Amino acid sequence: MQFTLTVDMDALTGEPEAELSRILRYWAGNLKHYELVEGTHETLSDTAYVPVGHWRIEPSPE
Repeated sequence: MQFTLTVDMDALTGEPEAELSRILRYWAGNLKHYELVEGTHETLSDTAYVPVGHWRIEPSPE
């Protein structure tokens, strides 16, 4: 399996460094609430609640 987290930096409504730092901190602490199995995924939002990316667990590429 692989974990991927994608953020569209151009879609962030605030200061990019601050927004990305907040997203990474939040999800680093929040993953414990999810079952980490293939197919698990979630949308990422910035501080204005604008969707800016996603994370997901998917099969490893072969």
